Amino acid sequence: MTFLLFLIKVFVISFSGAMQPGPITAATINLGTKNRFVGLAIAVGHGIIEFPLMILIILGLKQFLQLTLTQIIIGMAGGVVLLIMAGSMIKSVKRSTSSDDYKPLKNNPVFIGIILSASNPYFLIWWATIGLALATNAVEFGVWGFLLFAVVHWSVDCIWLLLLSWASHKGTQIFGTKLRKIVSLFCAFALIFFGLFFLRDAFTRLIITAF
Repeated sequence: MTFLLFLIKVFVISFSGAMQPGPITAATINLGTKNRFVGLAIAVGHGIIEFPLMILIILGLKQFLQLTLTQIIIGMAGGVVLLIMAGSMIKSVKRSTSSDDYKPLKNNPVFIGIILSASNPYFLIWWATIGLALATNAVEFGVWGFLLFAVVHWSVDCIWLLLLSWASHKGTQIFGTKLRKIVSLFCAFALIFFGLFFLRDAFTRLIITAF
C-alpha cells in the first residue's frame, strides 16, 4: 500500500469514528451555542490526550488498556464525570432567565476535551484495537510517516468538532435563546445517557469478574 492510500484510509476510518455520537459530541454542540469556534478548543484538549496515547500504545500500553480492571475503573470514573457535567448543564439552564445570563457549562473547553477523552473507555479501547492497527501500519513508513498519520487523524477531529460547534452556533443565532436552552437540555440528557451506559457497562464487567 502506498503512503497516500494509507493516509486516505486513516482519514476515512478516523472520520467514521469521529462522527459516532458520544460525550464530546454532546459537549461540543452545547458549548457551540455561545462560541462557533469552541470545537477547535475541544479538539486541542482531545489531542493533548490522544497524541501521547498514540505513542504509548505503540510502546505497549495496549495490554494495560485491555485489562478488565482498567476498563472498570475508567468506565466508573467516566460515568461519574458525565453525570456531574450533565447536572451542571441542567442547573445552568434553570438559572438562566435571558440571553444575557445564559451560560452553558462554564468550563474551559480545552479542559473539557481532556476530561471527556481521558474518561471515555470506548475511546481508549478504540485506540487499543483499531487505532493500534493504524498506528502499527504508520510506523512501517518511518518516523515522519507516523507523525503525519497522527496529524491527519487529529485534523479529522478538528474538522468534525468545528463543524458541530459552527452549526450549533448558527442555529442558535437564528432561533435565539429558547433553542440554546433546548440544545443544552438535550445535550445534558445525552451525557446522562452515556454516563449511565458507562456505569452499567463497568458494573457488568465487575460482576462478571467477581463471579
